[in-house]
Amino acid sequence: MTDTPAAQSGTVYVLNGPNLNLLGLREPEIYGSDTLDDIAGMLEDKAREHGLTIEMRQTNYEGMLVDWLHEAQAEGARAVLLNAAAYTHTSIALLDAIRAITIPVIEVHLSDPKTREDFRHLSYVGMAAAKTIEGHGAASYTIALDAVINGEV
Repeated sequence: MTDTPAAQSGTVYVLNGPNLNLLGLREPEIYGSDTLDDIAGMLEDKAREHGLTIEMRQTNYEGMLVDWLHEAQAEGARAVLLNAAAYTHTSIALLDAIRAITIPVIEVHLSDPKTREDFRHLSYVGMAAAKTIEGHGAASYTIALDAVINGEV
């Protein structure tokens, strides 16, 4: 990592896209029974142990994710964990936003998109992300946070 303000901050943004507000209810056989609040709690506990803070957010709007990526850069975040959900497979705007910032972005997925419908195999987010963690359910988020903690990104 370079010695930039982003590398010096102790805040990790965790940005979540459309329909993730329904975790725990929506297709639990695919996405598990943990809610986004459950995941936030796990991340906050782990982050606190390492002197980090979590900025957890969810939106159903693509432009809001773009704005939050810009904000993470402007605020000097340490990293971004991004579960763009369906926008992963459709959003060139997110691809461009990730390329426009210098802080590392880790793509996160609860399921493994490569084992699902063909349209989920393309990841615009993954084209610019520093790392991708997928297919571990709610643990995908903590694995991604471990990558930040361990300096892998």
